[in-house]
Amino acid sequence: MSTKNQQINQKATGRNSGAEKRRVVITGAGVVTPIGLDLATFWNNLLQGVVGIQPLNLAGMERERVHLAAQIPSFDPLQVMDRKDARRMDRYCQFAVAAAAEAIQNSRIDLNSHDPWKTGVIIGSGVGGLETMATEYRKLYLEGGPGRVSPLFIPMMIANMAAGQISMIYQAKGSSLCVTTACASGTHAIGEAYRSVQSGQLDVCIAGGAEAPVTPIAIGGFDNMKALSHASDPHQASIPFDRRRDGFIIGEGAGIVVLETLEHAMQRGAGILCEVAGYGSTADAYHITSPDPEGFGASKAMQFALDDASLDPSDVSYINAHGTSTPLNDKYETLAIKRALADRAGYVPVSSSKSMTGHMLGAAGAVEAIVCALAITHDVIPPTVGLHEPDPECDLDYVPNKARHQAVTVALSNSLGFGGHNGTLCFRKVNKNENK
Repeated sequence: MSTKNQQINQKATGRNSGAEKRRVVITGAGVVTPIGLDLATFWNNLLQGVVGIQPLNLAGMERERVHLAAQIPSFDPLQVMDRKDARRMDRYCQFAVAAAAEAIQNSRIDLNSHDPWKTGVIIGSGVGGLETMATEYRKLYLEGGPGRVSPLFIPMMIANMAAGQISMIYQAKGSSLCVTTACASGTHAIGEAYRSVQSGQLDVCIAGGAEAPVTPIAIGGFDNMKALSHASDPHQASIPFDRRRDGFIIGEGAGIVVLETLEHAMQRGAGILCEVAGYGSTADAYHITSPDPEGFGASKAMQFALDDASLDPSDVSYINAHGTSTPLNDKYETLAIKRALADRAGYVPVSSSKSMTGHMLGAAGAVEAIVCALAITHDVIPPTVGLHEPDPECDLDYVPNKARHQAVTVALSNSLGFGGHNGTLCFRKVNKNENK
């Protein structure tokens, strides 16, 4: 074990320990994304720089200004559920159930052998069942009035139902919650799950985010507030930190992880992707859509996550940025990273997965947390693709266009949501020889 790794692991019980806190690890992960419907495919495509952005396939939108989206046309819910159950779930909920099934399978955890009251589910979603909302809206106004609205409309549409469905499938009877903090929902869900396991409230938690927002009303709303890209070339559309960027590409998907204590994972011989070492959550208290132009809220989230992990800026190996490809976010997030890491900022690789996946809104932070876990596991940093003309105001090391093989011991994942919601997760490599 290297001296650097020894120093980092020694800090695991470090400076903020009053009462001793339980260490929390990720033992399984699952994804449904525009660049892969399983973890292995997703990771391979991410490292290869595969772009999951395609021409928008949505009836009635052919003549609109938005030409592209990161959709998942090949997803088949019947591979993980029967037809009756699929018909009772919105698409975002189907994504969550599918990703949870892979995460639990990958973790090799037998939930039947655990206390169900100490097994929880915390799933974030920014908007919930938009497809269901659109379908039932048409029935209400175009197909016969209120009597035509499905009795399943409410349970399919509400954003908490992903957590509800997963808890029912796996008989997880502990804390079952939905976090809705816009684009930070997935990050906050994993952060709150981490705290629940760390404190002893839960022993195991299934956590993450899911979203299926590619609908005319969502595209219309985001576009009219000038948030979406009008590019027509998928490889020139979601280009974080590039001076040509003009907005984000809306996407869909889910990312789910299984969290448990390090002690429990080692007792059952589980494979460990990484430790969730810290979590920071702040509010800009500035504007309903714009980030704080001084970057104070986002920088504090990073600082709080590092403090929670008893780590310093010098320990950080990689940052997965929120990196939306909007003019304001990328500029202000760059400033926030500089505030948080000070003199170290220019030496830490930063990349944006959204250059390939598009922006999956409430699912984005969860999928990007998984990116960090895999980067730590494999010691590879995924690239920011499409970055060919750097913005002078975005002057960090964004790992342009090609994955980078180097040691990753500590990673941060940032998410910034409308309303000023900021979240940062801190992940750390676990030494396989640890006994505690």
